[in-house]
Amino acid sequence: MENVIKAAVRPRTRHSLKADLDALGVQKGMTVIVHSSLSSLGWVNGGEVAVIQALQDVITDEGTIVMPAQTPTLSDPAEWGNPPVPEDWWDEIKETMPAYEEGYTPTYGMGKIVEAFRSFPSVKRSSHPMYSFLAWGKNRDTILANHSLENGLGEESPLKKLYDMEASVLLIGVGYDSNTSFHLAEYRIQNQQLVPKGSPMMENGMRVWKNYMDIEFREELFEDLGNDFENELPVKKGYIGSGLTKLFSVREAVDYAAEWLENYDDKIKEHKGS
Repeated sequence: MENVIKAAVRPRTRHSLKADLDALGVQKGMTVIVHSSLSSLGWVNGGEVAVIQALQDVITDEGTIVMPAQTPTLSDPAEWGNPPVPEDWWDEIKETMPAYEEGYTPTYGMGKIVEAFRSFPSVKRSSHPMYSFLAWGKNRDTILANHSLENGLGEESPLKKLYDMEASVLLIGVGYDSNTSFHLAEYRIQNQQLVPKGSPMMENGMRVWKNYMDIEFREELFEDLGNDFENELPVKKGYIGSGLTKLFSVREAVDYAAEWLENYDDKIKEHKGS
């Protein structure tokens, strides 16, 4: 913390962050999906709370703020690799893992801003046990409704609603590997491999283990994909505090990514066939 304070030109505050968001082009009434790193911003007076308040100040309740709230630990232990668990634990883990609850299940690996946003007044959460989203503002309920269990980041997910609403992506101090909207494009390309998934959920007041199918994601491609995207399509860049921030269209990102991924797969097939 001491080094962060010494490195800061001035304290980051709710008001200075709002000014930074204004300068970047974030506007009242926008629908925005936010990915963020608090540590990238420098020392912020009020931390994650001040960041969320600044976003709300700019967008207001005439717009909508959305954040992914994923819980990948609510999954089949057979899939775990970091670290793996002994196979003779799998059944007991599945039988005793607490069910996903929209109200209190914490996010995992999403950062301090998301975890604080989860408990903010008037923030709601979608129903998917692994790939839930949080939302606040005008279109909150529409975006979160009817989140399909299968294909959790696909056509029946909040990402498709954001695509249809021509929402924007805001990457605050994080790279394209954090850009969840690219996943929607993965569902739109041919020959996606389906993999079995499982999570504990509440159903009719009872905890149940639900098995379902989803595609295999390839986040390892997203950084290269994003770099090509911003070289060809408009991406606004600026700084929120000390964090490099990018603002761009969900629709343009998904459309570009679908074509990019198709071309990538075609090149792989050509290479294997040569």
